[in-house]
This record gives sequence, C-alpha cells and structure tokens, in this order.
Amino acid sequence: MASVRIPTVLRKHTNGESRLAADGVTVREVFDHIVASHPGLGDSLFEGQDLRGFINVYVEDEDIRYLDGLSTAVDTSDEIAIMPAVAGGA
Repeated sequence: MASVRIPTVLRKHTNGESRLAADGVTVREVFDHIVASHPGLGDSLFEGQDLRGFINVYVEDEDIRYLDGLSTAVDTSDEIAIMPAVAGGA
C-alpha cells in the first residue's frame, strides 16, 4: 500500500492521523480509497473530478503536475504528500 502524508490542516478529516495507507496503482485510485474511508477529505481535495488549485501533490518528491497528474503511477512503497499551497507575507 502507498503511504499518504496528511498535512495538519486536513487531519480534522482523518481523526488526527498524519499518514494513511491506501491501495491503488494511480494517485487518483489512492485518493479515491482514502476519500472513501475519510469522506471529509473529498471536498478539501477535489473540485468536481479535479484537484483544487491550491492542492499540491508529490509522489516520492516529484510534483504530479509535471508527471501524469492524477494518473501518475504509484508503487506500493511510494509516499504521496499532500501539500496545500501557502500564501501570504508582508
């Protein structure tokens, strides 16, 4: 199973869990699995069928925007990191 790192801001949907294990051969399949187990994540991650614009996803430190997006292949030993974009400053 792939491991999905959950950022602090989304842990309210995972009962405080910082990592989730999920089956799937693509990022979309892994996300479908974690959303099925933790439905609150769906609205935070997706707008329709697409990732929300402020959600960045990395598979083994590679940004999926430069790979195959949600169709990016995932191995059982891969780590997927969800990173909401941060804005602000002075």
